[in-house]
Amino acid sequence: ALFMENARKSNIVSRANSIGSTSASSVPNTDDEDSDYHQESYKESYKDRRRRAHTQAEQKRREAIKKGYDDLQAIVPTCEQQDFSIGSQKLSKALVLQKTIDYIQFLHKEKKKQEEEVSTLRKDMMALKIMKANYEQIVKAHQDNPDEGKNQVSDEVKFNVFQGIMDSLFQSFNASISVTSFQELSACVFSWIEEHCKPQMLQDIVIGVLHQLKSQPY
Repeated sequence: ALFMENARKSNIVSRANSIGSTSASSVPNTDDEDSDYHQESYKESYKDRRRRAHTQAEQKRREAIKKGYDDLQAIVPTCEQQDFSIGSQKLSKALVLQKTIDYIQFLHKEKKKQEEEVSTLRKDMMALKIMKANYEQIVKAHQDNPDEGKNQVSDEVKFNVFQGIMDSLFQSFNASISVTSFQELSACVFSWIEEHCKPQMLQDIVIGVLHQLKSQPY
């Protein structure tokens, strides 16, 4: 009886162990699966962060480009003018760039034109300074000796001297001056003065005229 009782208990233990082994083998390994799940979640989260950062950077870049075009459209006058060919539609980026390029080229031409005008005005100012200095010397000499040479030379002789000087100067003046426009005339006049009215040249002209009139009776 004791032997039979021990055999029955041993059989029950074996069956219990068998059931336990089967149940344990059918239960999933939750620790490993949790580790894989968290790792996959981390990977997806990192990708999402990269995607979000890339999207934000791209958005900032587009906003910066848009602001640049808006600033150009506000600064360039021709972009603000109504273009009847496109109606009330918003200007395209290509059209804004083209109008900006055209306006910059226009500004370069205007700058060059103004520089040329400034150069011409400087020449005019220099010529006027020379003429002013000469007239001041003549006035001063007349004020210092108001009666010197009075009534010694007739008006006819004075006129002949003046006419001889002017005739000689007019030859070079007529060959050098262009009357296409008033601006060109002004530039040519002062250029002619600088080239043909130098003190030494004027002195030679006056001496030649005086020698020519010296032999004529009055």
